[in-house]
Amino acid sequence: MRPILIAAAAGIALAAAPAPADALQVGATLSQQGDSAYGCVICHSDKRRSFSVGVHSERGIKCHDCHGGDPTAYEIAPAHRGRFVGTPTKLETVELCSECHADPNQMRQFGLAADQLAEFRTSRHGQLLLRQGDDNAPTCTDCHNAHLILPPEDARSEVHPTNIPATCGACHEDEQLMARYDIPTDQYEKYREGAHGVGVFEKHNFAAPTCIGCHGSHAALPPAVGQIADVCGHCHRTLERALLEGPHGAPALDGSIPGCLGCHSNHGTARTPPEEIAALCAECHDAGSRAGLMGVEIQEQVLRAAEELHISAEAIEELVEMGHEADDDRFRYQAALTDYQQIALVQHSLDMEQLEELGLRVRSNTGIIRSTAEHLAEERWEHKLLLIPIWFLALSAVALAWFKLRELGS
Repeated sequence: MRPILIAAAAGIALAAAPAPADALQVGATLSQQGDSAYGCVICHSDKRRSFSVGVHSERGIKCHDCHGGDPTAYEIAPAHRGRFVGTPTKLETVELCSECHADPNQMRQFGLAADQLAEFRTSRHGQLLLRQGDDNAPTCTDCHNAHLILPPEDARSEVHPTNIPATCGACHEDEQLMARYDIPTDQYEKYREGAHGVGVFEKHNFAAPTCIGCHGSHAALPPAVGQIADVCGHCHRTLERALLEGPHGAPALDGSIPGCLGCHSNHGTARTPPEEIAALCAECHDAGSRAGLMGVEIQEQVLRAAEELHISAEAIEELVEMGHEADDDRFRYQAALTDYQQIALVQHSLDMEQLEELGLRVRSNTGIIRSTAEHLAEERWEHKLLLIPIWFLALSAVALAWFKLRELGS
């Protein structure tokens, strides 16, 4: 097995690199000094903007800090003399970046972790690159721009939440490349259609996880089967607790079942439609078994509560149309909706007693709303019936007056 390369790897002549403190000292950027004072951009003009923009430039890091050479020279030979690294290899890139980013003393001031290198070593990417010498594996600059380094909150950054799926997809959508590792290439498409992707791309909810939320960034690895519930529990804490309290909890932790993925997909995560709950349970449990029948009962409870909410929402609309003050009814609807949402939580614990109680509470509040609407509708109908004799008497009086007027006229 190839030893992990950092610092002392053969063939990487970086011993004469400037002291890290010098590399990170705050200094004027190239844009302040003027391009003409820096020889590198004479030939490498395509890197001019990257040289003067980004977090590295803000801290005075320049071409020669990473590539070596003499930036005061204006010809190729003298500019590349001494310690010079042209385009670093993937292995050299890891060492080069780690000179600063693995140093806690330098990273502390920026609030950045200094353990990325250690994490990268444990990742599937790091194992392939550092131990197996597989150059198909990504290095630092495959996920971060080599020269224009932007913070994650900048929408132009490759590691901004809306860009991370595409950054990972640059390799993971490559069918030819992924075929070597027996990895599917439809994750990005499924992610965009799933609840997490909709949250990021459509609702701009950056608390929703991207690829690194579940797999890690520098320590990128698929979670083990027994770790899935904990990974999902980073965000869905109450659901994880409910799952662990129920009969699926222990098997999920020991890897006997795939935790959350037993009912939900990974990249295309979505809620199970209420009408499909029983069928989902039947995928693992016989339809006539106790567990299978429990799935049918859960589905009936959820569908009934959903229907009650739908009917009560229509009842509130009718009350408003009839001019009735509906504030109390709206409050009851919100209470019923809260109980309905709690049903989703209880489903994970399979506590049927609590599930039935929540169903009763939903029906209690929605029933009052419906009764109010029906009672008001009956009153309005009775009022209309009472108007019939009144209109009859009025029309009779008009007719009688008309006949009297005719008699007087004749």
